[in-house]
Amino acid sequence: MSISSALQIGVSGLQANSSRVENISSNIANANTVGYRRTFSEYVTQNSGSTQAGVLTEARADVSANGGLRGTGSSTDYAVQGDRFFVVSRTPNDPAASNYYLTRSGSFTPDQDGNLRNAAGYFLAGFPADASGATGAITGAGFTDLSTVNIASYQIAGTPSTQIGMSGNVPAQESGKAVPGAPFESTMRYVDQLGGTRTLNLSWQPGAASSQWTVTISDDAGTSYGSAAVAFNDSGPDAGSPASYTPVGTPALPIDPATGVVTLTLNNGATPQTLDISLGAPGSFDGMTQFSGDYTPPAFTDDGKETGSLVRAEMAESGVLYGVFDNGQRRALFQLPLATVTNPNQMRSIDGNAYVATRDSGAVTLNAPLSNGAGAIISDTLEDSNVDIAQELTDLIQTQRAYASNAKIITTSDEMLDETLRIKR
Repeated sequence: MSISSALQIGVSGLQANSSRVENISSNIANANTVGYRRTFSEYVTQNSGSTQAGVLTEARADVSANGGLRGTGSSTDYAVQGDRFFVVSRTPNDPAASNYYLTRSGSFTPDQDGNLRNAAGYFLAGFPADASGATGAITGAGFTDLSTVNIASYQIAGTPSTQIGMSGNVPAQESGKAVPGAPFESTMRYVDQLGGTRTLNLSWQPGAASSQWTVTISDDAGTSYGSAAVAFNDSGPDAGSPASYTPVGTPALPIDPATGVVTLTLNNGATPQTLDISLGAPGSFDGMTQFSGDYTPPAFTDDGKETGSLVRAEMAESGVLYGVFDNGQRRALFQLPLATVTNPNQMRSIDGNAYVATRDSGAVTLNAPLSNGAGAIISDTLEDSNVDIAQELTDLIQTQRAYASNAKIITTSDEMLDETLRIKR
């Protein structure tokens, strides 16, 4: 091996260690970057024929090693517990499959349109649920059915009321007076066929006979749906419970005496709405009662739901993003997939802490979280980088010394060449 070859070997050593310092510097700079994966240089011997003639480097990323998880308190911060990656796109609902990437950076926030976007500007992708909130199975490798996860423009249709129950108490001492007092009145809410709320008025008029009352139901427009005489038991084990119901007046209240259920036909649309109101079956205490004491306004149970607007989104570990609506309902909005490749360390890194699959990494496969070996998605949590600062600083010291040693090769070879030239003189 000649002195000039030694010079070239020294240069290759400088270049290799410079490349390693570049990777170490990037690791230190990104030590606090969410989901960052450290890069490192592998040294490869360079040969000239059958003789070792220097060193080369190949940059690699430690993608398969996970970072630690930390809580953030933000409901749109997500972390993958275990292996796999989020799927993100360059633009919302991007039609090009080549613009979909994999990332572990789950620091998502809604943009001005409600699309979830991470700090790198990539948009979270998922499979939208249908109108009933059903999510299908996730299998395959394609991105074609994915949509950008949006948590802004959602409303849930209301369901009209069909059954209303009530429980309350009318004061026994108010009945049986020679001059009956004023009626006890309350307002009952129900949901109409368009998901809006309307009210009905209930009036309990004490009668001149003891334990006798007249109940009347009307609406805000003054329409009366009729009246019924209600007798309460005043003694025995059923004392205080309804004894009988008798429709009275014109119109008479359409009540079933056997069950205490009033069936109203409400003309609030082209097709009338039927509403059952339970006052309590005779001999039972689960509806209206009559005991001495104060009047207890009825408490109502209603199976109807108003039209709801989205209040917030909640992520389940299974990757289902639920919407919580202001009408109290909760419905699935999206199913997030997790992506995997056979060899994550062979994926190609792109700007924004994201990766694309290569021939060496293998094709992308999508699965639901908690299935087929996929981890869980944890909300209010982010994944830190997998950089160990102490190790990087140690590597930096070692690399600096190796760089200095290679520089010494060059200076020594230069001195030897100079000595050779002096021999001629």
